[in-house]
Amino acid sequence: MKSALVLGAGGFIGSHMARKLRSEGYYVRGADLKLPEFSESACNEFFKVDLRDIQNVHKVFDLSGLNFESFDFVFQFAADMGGAGFVFTGENDAEIMHNSAMVNLNVLEVMRFQKAANLNFQTKIFYSSSACMYPEEKQLSTANPKLSEDLAYPANPDSEYGWEKLFSERLFLAYNRNFGIKIAIARYHNIFGPEGTWRGGREKAPAAVCRKIAEADKQDSIEIWGDGEQTRSFLFIDECLEATLTLVRNQEFNGPVNIGSEEMVTINELARVVTEISGKNISLEHISGPLGVRGRNSDNRLIREKLGISYSMSLEEGLRITYDWIQEQVEKQRLN
Repeated sequence: MKSALVLGAGGFIGSHMARKLRSEGYYVRGADLKLPEFSESACNEFFKVDLRDIQNVHKVFDLSGLNFESFDFVFQFAADMGGAGFVFTGENDAEIMHNSAMVNLNVLEVMRFQKAANLNFQTKIFYSSSACMYPEEKQLSTANPKLSEDLAYPANPDSEYGWEKLFSERLFLAYNRNFGIKIAIARYHNIFGPEGTWRGGREKAPAAVCRKIAEADKQDSIEIWGDGEQTRSFLFIDECLEATLTLVRNQEFNGPVNIGSEEMVTINELARVVTEISGKNISLEHISGPLGVRGRNSDNRLIREKLGISYSMSLEEGLRITYDWIQEQVEKQRLN
């Protein structure tokens, strides 16, 4: 039986990945500070631990009592993160950098320790980086060129979150180069879908817009930060998982590579699509707020070339599924 360890298995992408792996017959161990918020964990076993403590990381890698020597794959999604309202205010920078870096340092050091103790250690670790690591000056225009992987340097991310992601990319590459740890790295571009954070300040744009419209009356207005002309692309969770698994299973190409859609829209356009899905007559009220970069879009030439990956789901299809789920959550909240 193949086996996988999912770090951050209580979060959005991690919980979906655990479910996907179980459906493919993997033995899955999950670890996180918290259990999934919106459904039961699909993991065979779940360690509710703080991965900033290296002793806890040793525990989640300990396979005593199981019939395999090491995991086939480790998926490292554990991070301190959120949407623009969390990342770009500047108020959470120290925690974001400290917490995420500590987890990555601990995980790689435990893998180095295990590899030194086990000559048959073949575990490959996937690291989920972010498009936030790209230079700010490449993202100043709403009609920006697509962000290809070779634009990462000279480095100048627009947030400390982006700097930490860039540092951790280099950390994983260094452990691969110096200690032979097998790695794969992807730069995610705005992954969305059901069972993601949709309220509380850490939600990302698709979930925030869906929530606002789901909560609004049939003829109402919702608030949009800035002029709404900032551009982004958004990739549905199912396609993210397929691309990630294709990457980690590849023996020749390890990234870093973009995993994201090339269907770029403005935030105003995003809101209009969700409004049409809702059947409501919603107007937009533009207010000041944290915005991030002016324009960002994924360049998918490298992933098509190396892995043959292209995406088929439109943004509207993904938003329809996500809106229906968030509307259910809003209705449940009203009944409580």
